[in-house]
Amino acid sequence: MYAFGPLPRQKRTGRVIGTHQKIDRVARRHFSKYMHTLPFPTIQEILHFEGSRGPDGIKLKSPGKDEPWHFIDPKNLRQDDKLLGDVSDHSHNLSFAITSGDSTRAAFEAAWLAHAVTDGLTPAHHEPLDEQLRDIKHQDDRRHSVRSKIVMAGNGSRRQFIRNNWQYWGAKGIMTTHTLFEAGVATTIKPLRFKAAASIDQDLIELKKRGFQAMYIDMIMHIDSLGMYERYKKEGWTQTLAKQTTRELIPTIIRAVELAWIEAYVRAEDASV
Repeated sequence: MYAFGPLPRQKRTGRVIGTHQKIDRVARRHFSKYMHTLPFPTIQEILHFEGSRGPDGIKLKSPGKDEPWHFIDPKNLRQDDKLLGDVSDHSHNLSFAITSGDSTRAAFEAAWLAHAVTDGLTPAHHEPLDEQLRDIKHQDDRRHSVRSKIVMAGNGSRRQFIRNNWQYWGAKGIMTTHTLFEAGVATTIKPLRFKAAASIDQDLIELKKRGFQAMYIDMIMHIDSLGMYERYKKEGWTQTLAKQTTRELIPTIIRAVELAWIEAYVRAEDASV
């Protein structure tokens, strides 16, 4: 998803642009009613670690060095589990930071946890990007070079160079399609506040019984079953797709971020007793 910033007026980040920031704002607003004895980062503190200070910024600042890879294959979760591992790590780190009173670390972990959860539920991130890069014979390691993230290699052939870059950036190219889909999501949700996207009592009961990861996997499978990205690639941005985005996709993501924070917070409360 898109994550802009930091912007000059950080307090307003996400109200105008930035899908990650908007999701964080709404989830943090819903989460506030579950706070009890321990402090939790404010939305301003969380947004400090989005945009250029978030996972997307790391990809450009230091490619290949502790760089997150927020793609997941819903049909192969047993083997493609790196994202789930990142979510679990950020969750436990957030609990520890809350318990130890480290507000800066807690804000960082809350932001990066939310970012990972959001990307894992984004249809465009369900594409097997590594396989697609292999299919167009891009042999550079795009995770270790800013240039190789933008310019596809030609492997010594000018013809292959042009072909690879067209398949990546041309009309209906891999990254062009990915970028335009996420831009469509950002534009569609811009005026909405998603007041009804909060978790409900049944969610909290299920969270206590099953844990967040099991619920998160169910959410990933549900979003994948909608076939949103596949239809977008065939039909473009349609009214039906826009309705699914506002009524199912974004409310599901907001609820997931909220539940991820709640689990980490409750774990911290239990540890502090």
